[in-house]
Amino acid sequence: MLSDKILLITGGTGSFGNELIKAIKGYSYKEIRIFSRDELKQDLMRNELQNDKLKFYIGDVRNIESVDNAMKNVDLVFHAAALKQVPSCEFFPMQAVLTNIMGGNNVIESAIKHKVKSVICLSTDKAVYPINAMGMTKALMEKTALAATRNLSENETTISCVRYGNVMCSRGSVIPLFIKQIKEKRTITITEPGMTRFLLPLRSAIELVLFAFKNAGQGNIFIKKAPASTVIDLANALKNIFKSDVPVKNIGIRHGEKIFETLATIEELRRSQDMGDYFRVKMDDRGLSYSKYYTEGDLEESSLEDYTSHNTKRLSVKEVEELLLTLPEVTSELKVAGIHV
Repeated sequence: MLSDKILLITGGTGSFGNELIKAIKGYSYKEIRIFSRDELKQDLMRNELQNDKLKFYIGDVRNIESVDNAMKNVDLVFHAAALKQVPSCEFFPMQAVLTNIMGGNNVIESAIKHKVKSVICLSTDKAVYPINAMGMTKALMEKTALAATRNLSENETTISCVRYGNVMCSRGSVIPLFIKQIKEKRTITITEPGMTRFLLPLRSAIELVLFAFKNAGQGNIFIKKAPASTVIDLANALKNIFKSDVPVKNIGIRHGEKIFETLATIEELRRSQDMGDYFRVKMDDRGLSYSKYYTEGDLEESSLEDYTSHNTKRLSVKEVEELLLTLPEVTSELKVAGIHV
């Protein structure tokens, strides 16, 4: 699959890039290019991984020249660069526009120009029915990617997207925060007890991306099915495995947050293929003439509902504990705390 291929990972020093490199360790790829603007993270990654096939490119997806420089002779692009923090995007929405939309478009245009074989764009559940700047800009990143495919044949650059929910223990996510509060014997601060979120280990996100690469068609969106839990159940599960009795305090919903997230809409599910652990959503390839649609309804739509963190499989506290104990980030923190499970 990756034999003798040159891979480019935008935003490659983040959680996704680090995990992807570990996941494809056994593949005989030719080269992996790590493209990002943070030279410190690149240096830390270089020294930690000690991999001669890693090549580091300083640049910013906002700058097309730096993207073009990294794109030469690339076979496959994983586009992970983005501003991802909901509150910061709310306060600086134009920065989210520049990185998530304009930057994404730069990557897509550069890939097409350099005749890259396939581009996988990473998206999020927050792009579905978005209510915050992060979700809105990621939704438009998806639209930009899919719009580009309308002018491409199956023999040209294949552009597809993957969409998944909260990646457990990723940078800036809630699990590391809760663990830090528990270790420091401080009150766990939750936004809303009944709020639900999809729970996805990072390894499952990597599996989704590799699955998309194997199966991608022009304009496809791949969605990983995932269980969910309430925020209070997640907090209690962490308290249980860390044997903690710290209190939990409700501090209210943050800027731009939802009570539940949606991974796929009714309209998307209507044109999707169920592939077991995944949905493949085919692009809406209708043109701009709607005259042939306005007299016809669709009975199938009335029998569907959105795929959300409220109606997916809901994990019990015990099941959340079991999932948490599969995460190396959690087990290493337990080991440091001297807790044996």
